This record gives sequence, C-alpha cells and structure tokens, in this order.
Amino acid sequence: MAQETKTPAAPAAEANAETAESRWFGFRPVDPAEKATLVRGVFDSVAGSYDLMNDLMSGGVHRLWKSTLIDMVRPRPGMVLLDVAGGTGDVAFRFLDRAGPGARVHVCDINERMLRVGRDRAVDRGTLEGISWVVGDAERLPIASRSVDAYTIAFGLRNVTRIDEALREAWRVLRPGGRLFVLEFSHVVVPGLKAAYDRYSFAVLPRIGQLVAGDRESYRYLVESIRRFPEQEDLARRIGAAGFGRPAWRNLTGGIAAIHTGWRL
Repeated sequence: MAQETKTPAAPAAEANAETAESRWFGFRPVDPAEKATLVRGVFDSVAGSYDLMNDLMSGGVHRLWKSTLIDMVRPRPGMVLLDVAGGTGDVAFRFLDRAGPGARVHVCDINERMLRVGRDRAVDRGTLEGISWVVGDAERLPIASRSVDAYTIAFGLRNVTRIDEALREAWRVLRPGGRLFVLEFSHVVVPGLKAAYDRYSFAVLPRIGQLVAGDRESYRYLVESIRRFPEQEDLARRIGAAGFGRPAWRNLTGGIAAIHTGWRL
C-alpha cells in the first residue's frame, strides 16, 4: 500500500473523456444509450457467482481492500452510509458490523438481481435492521440531497456510462463535511508487475469465468473495463472537478486497486 497522494482539483469536468467512456463497452465501441443495458446484462449473468468469483480472481485480496476501505470510512454510531453498486452487501455488512447503534446504510444498485443476492445474504446473517435496498442508477440517485454522511462505491464506478455525472450525484447526496470513497481496480505502478498482471488478467480470468460461472465474455468485459478506467491522477482531478475538496488516492497492492477520496466541504 502506498502513501495517500493528493492532487489539485481541475477547474472543470473533462467532458471529452466522459464522452469517450460512454462510447465503450470494454474494448468494443457502443451507442452510449445502450451501455447501461449491456452492463446490466453482465451483472445479471454473474450475480449468483459474483462473490465467489471475486475470491477466485483476487485470491481473496479483495477482502483486505474492502477492510481498508471500511477503516478509512471510520464507521460510528448514528452514521448514514450510501453504498452504490453494492448489491451483494459486502461493503454494507462490514460497515454495520463496525458502526454501532443507530447507524444506517442504503445499498443502491442498478441491478435487481444483485440486490436479491444481497437481501438473501442479509437474511442468512440476520441483518434485518439499519439497511435498505434500493434499485437506482448512480447517475440519477433516488436519494435526497445532503442526506448521507459517507458515500462508497466499490468496483462499480468503471461500469457507469458517465463517470463525471456519477461523481456529481455523489457530491449532491452528501452532507457538508461528508466524504466520498471510490474503491476501484486501477493502474499498476510497480515496475515489472504490469506485464505479469496483464497476462493473468487476459489469459486466466476469462477462463476462470468460463469454468466457474459459465460466462467467459462477461469476465473478459470486466478485465477490459479495468484497462479503460482513468489513471489515478486523472480520476482524482475529475473528483475535484465534480466539486469535492482535497481529492486524494491510496494505491493498494502496487496500484492493482486504489481508493480515491474527496470531501464535500
């Protein structure tokens, strides 16, 4: 894990980059109006095996990354968290286990099947209080302005059609003094690691997807979407352009993943 890095905010959102992202589904060009439907199809396909696949693909390391995320959120009694693209409940359950009395979490996901998995897990673990499940788009959140203390999105921002719009929505729903946390696969910064990581990603991960989930293409898309995601400094600038103060990031496992943060001041 690297030290937290800060970058000055850009004066305006990078519209050209946003337009480019909206026109790509992995490495395939698409109509921006169709991208959300295509992404929804991917997660419809993988919902039942999503958590198992995360363990297999990362060797369980995603659990450590999520624990680091929760450490940074610093859950406390009475805190209200919005977890976007968190359908299976992984981040939400960790938050509630740490937060204490009166804490609440809204889990918002565009994919109903992912939310069903999360609700079933909540019942199995007896988590019936302090959690709500909401179908919603990260670019048009069905959440009141200035209503949450923290906003998390783990491995979801790269799948939205318009990243800048999702970041502006995050700013809208946070209370003044609230904080944004984006945990996402990122860009390797350790010399020598990138080539090995690329070989593993493109040769092994789709094969695991085929063997375990019966879906090679969805996991190929997930790998491609990681490579098209903005580099750390670019994303930090866009977080600043969305209105957040003190944008920063922390690299995890040599930059394979990173946690980006920003404050609504």
